[in-house]
Amino acid sequence: MNWWQKLKKNPLAKFGTIVLVVFYLSVIAADFIAPYSPYVQQANGSLLPPTKIHWVSKSGQFTAPFVYPTIQGDTDLETGKRLIEVDDTKPSPLRLFVADENSNWHLFGTTGEAKFNLLGTDDQGRDQFSRLVHGGRISLFIGIVGVALTFPLGMLIGGISGYIGGWTDSIIMRLAEVLMTFPSIYLLVTLGAVLPPGLSSTQRFLLIVAITSLIRWAGLARVIRGQVLSIKEREFVQAARAMGGKPIYIIIRHVLPQTATYIIISATLAVPSFIGAEAVLSLIGLGIQQPDPSWGNMLSLATNASILVLQPWLIWPPAVLIILTVLAFNLLGDGLRDALDPRSLQR
Repeated sequence: MNWWQKLKKNPLAKFGTIVLVVFYLSVIAADFIAPYSPYVQQANGSLLPPTKIHWVSKSGQFTAPFVYPTIQGDTDLETGKRLIEVDDTKPSPLRLFVADENSNWHLFGTTGEAKFNLLGTDDQGRDQFSRLVHGGRISLFIGIVGVALTFPLGMLIGGISGYIGGWTDSIIMRLAEVLMTFPSIYLLVTLGAVLPPGLSSTQRFLLIVAITSLIRWAGLARVIRGQVLSIKEREFVQAARAMGGKPIYIIIRHVLPQTATYIIISATLAVPSFIGAEAVLSLIGLGIQQPDPSWGNMLSLATNASILVLQPWLIWPPAVLIILTVLAFNLLGDGLRDALDPRSLQR
């Protein structure tokens, strides 16, 4: 039984794969799936709860789904809650494949005056669902980009260290040990705090990825170095060396491919750590800045106790998506580890 068949028969790994495919396809197609722009503010629409869908008209007849225009009203002095005003004279039908005023198509929306806020609106009157989908682009791809930077660096440095040995190995490993002693989250917070305030979200995104990658290659390099120490004594490596192959060619062409199984599994399990780093930095205001959305800075509303109590729909969606994404990557990584186990492949 090959590894792919074993992976497909693992229900948890299959669940993780499906979740990740759905999430990544959704954020790639965010402009189509999200009904509104993540930056547009609705007039008198701050902190609205999820829009209620109606199926029965005022005359009592069962109809196609529709919603009513909803705005924020005055604050109830006794409870402190903001009242919601609903105009039930202007029902707006819900439709699939709706074009906006700029002729851009969206998966769903309304054809009337009312706005359909599936997950409510934030404190600026922006549609929460639209920001959630668009914000997933940063939160999901920061892990992919981080692994793409960290792993080639760790593999190459670890391969050189293990293959060449001697003083080169000693210097590289001592440097790796120094980097591994730094608490990564505190280092990220410190570096995030000294970033220039005028940086755009794209620039902050790239800096967060670069900083995270530069401090996370050390652990991978140490593991790769240990594997290379055993691989470099095998016959095919000795043959390549006898034929005059240069060390860097032998490392890249013959040695590192033998570590592919470990690399694939480790990369899958490393992505959640990058997602978590972005979420923590954005949560404390040092990552992606408003008005650009990310799941981390959407969670920053949790620092407001009144919003946490009165508008919980603003907090739970990004928190649940981060948890599901991390869980899905871990399930996929565990499934790959079982499927690529050389002992299981021989069965």
